[in-house]
Formats: sequence, structure tokens, C-alpha cells
Amino acid sequence: MESIAFVVGLLVISLVLRDAFETVILPRQVRRRVRVTRLVYMTSWPLFRAIARRTRNSERREALLAYFGPLSLIFLLGTWAVALIFSFALLNWATGSQVNAPDKNITFATLLYESGTTFFTLGPGDVTPRSDGARLLMVAEAATGFGVLAIVIGYLPVLYQAFSRREVSISMLDARAGSPPTASELLRRHCGEKHSAALEQLLYDWERWSAELLESHLSYPTIAFFRSQHDRQSWLAALTTLLDTCALVQTGIEGASPRPARLAFAMARHAAVDLAQVFNTHPQANPPDRLPPATLALLRESLLAAGIVLQRGPEADRRLTELRAEYEPFVDAISTFLLMPLPPWLPAEAIADDWETTGWRR
Repeated sequence: MESIAFVVGLLVISLVLRDAFETVILPRQVRRRVRVTRLVYMTSWPLFRAIARRTRNSERREALLAYFGPLSLIFLLGTWAVALIFSFALLNWATGSQVNAPDKNITFATLLYESGTTFFTLGPGDVTPRSDGARLLMVAEAATGFGVLAIVIGYLPVLYQAFSRREVSISMLDARAGSPPTASELLRRHCGEKHSAALEQLLYDWERWSAELLESHLSYPTIAFFRSQHDRQSWLAALTTLLDTCALVQTGIEGASPRPARLAFAMARHAAVDLAQVFNTHPQANPPDRLPPATLALLRESLLAAGIVLQRGPEADRRLTELRAEYEPFVDAISTFLLMPLPPWLPAEAIADDWETTGWRR
């Protein structure tokens, strides 16, 4: 029995330390199925999502979902700590470590208490090691606890810096594409004879934003669960709006160069596909049609009223459908998984941008 407990303790310690290394330090996606982090999110997110779906008020639902990212991070760190404390106590029990305690009757609870005080580097309390094996395990656990603490201290600033960089561009998109952002509104505010250069610069900037999104969310997938500060904004809506805009420009818009759109489209689609793989969200074969023929006709009329001519005809429609098919199944799958609504192609009438509203006057 003691030998089995010893093997189990070592196995759990190695799994937790490897998981912490892969989650915090290793800058790449880990495809291995058996991971503590994966198990934590596979069990907690479906439960949290089910509770959120029962909330009918959209603002309350978003407020509830905003708690999951930070709470899941705390829960993950707590899971690592509990698993390590329990495993070191198991090693002490399996090796028959001798300790001094006020209560002469040494139980597993006593060893668990001694393991906890050691892990959190509180130093020996009223339970102290008496044998060489117990002293060795105490030193090893204290070093492990100190290392985990250092990882956490370094992990949180990096995580929130990546989140902040992501949100700065999303907040700037409010005045550039509306709230929620739409491709038609982005083109209306950036296209035309006097603004073609502004559109090219915006596509270049958002190509870089897509690359940063891909890099940060592959390294730290937890950030994807962090919601934006405003209910009508999200990283997925911003990414989809960029893809929609690039698809329209590549279909053909007078006065707009297709090359920046091709480059931004390639980077944004790369991000959408890879992040769908991170969450194991398989692309849907027949996603909901976000741009039926009637809406496409309204889109052309809206752009034309703003002086923007979108190419017409069967060939243009076929090209637009092909481009949409390259990314919509992936962003729709992520949207369903994260409960982040996708943006429309056309803005709703008489809805002000977020910057035009306040908590007192909407």
C-alpha cells in the first residue's frame, strides 16, 4: 500500500509541475490531452456556461461571464497548490517520515498540515521533521512552493499586460466601426477617395493586432475567457469584423487596394483557425447565414449611399461566399463555445457608439 501511495504522490507532483511549466513558461500550444489545466477548464467552463445561459438579461449574463476568466485562474492556481500539498503529504506517509507533533498520535491529517505549512513557506510550526527523509521532503516541498509562488508572481502581470494590449485596440475600434463593430460601418468611415490611405493603415494595424492576438492566446489561452469592459465589444467580434471587411475589399471596392486586405485576411483567419483548435471547437458544416441575399443587397445600398461602390454580379457574389466560407465556420464555433455573439454586417439603426453614451444618458 505504501509503495502505491509513493508512486501516486510522485506521479501527481510530476504532472502538476509539468502542467505549470507548460501553462506559464512554455510559449507554445500544448496538444497533450491529459493536463491539469485542461481538466480544470473542461469541468468548470461548461458548468459556468450553463448557469449563464439561464440568465435571460444579456447585460447580467455578460457581467456573470466576466467573472469566469479571473475566477478560473484563481481556481487553477488553487488546484495546483492543493494537489502538491496532498502529494507531498502522501510521500511523507508512504516513506514513514518521523515528525514531532504536540499530539503523539501522528495521522495523515498531521502530515497534511505539515505539508501545507511547508508548501506556503511558513517554516516549521508545531509539527517538525525528525528523520532525514522527512527533512529532505520538507526542503523539496519548500523549494517547490517557492518556485510555484515565483511563477504566479511572474504569470499574472504578463497575463494582464497581454489582455490590456488586446483591449486597447478593441476600444479604439468603437469610433472606427461602431458598437457593436460592423464591416459596413468600418468601410463607411474609412473608405472613399479621401480615406483610402486611412483604410490601408487600419488594415495594417489590425493585421499586427491579429498576430499579437494569435501569439498571446496560443501562449495563454486563459486570456480568451476574459471579456471586454463593454458589453457590445469582444475580441471575437473585432476579429470577425476585420475578416468581414477584408472579404468585402477583396470582393472588389472601387478605390481600395486589395493587397492590404489579403494580408490582414490571411493573418486574421490564421488566428481564428488556430484558436478554434485550442478550444477543440470543430467548425460547423452549415453555420447560420450571417449575410443572406436580402442583407447583402441592403449592404450594397448602404455603402453606395456613402459613396462606396461594392462590385456586383454573380462572380462577385461567388467570391464573397468563398471568402466567408474560409472563416465563418470557425468564428461561429468559437462564438457558440464562448457565448460571444458575432457582429452583424450592418449596424442597427439609431444605436449610438459606446463613446457617445454615459451611465446617466444613453
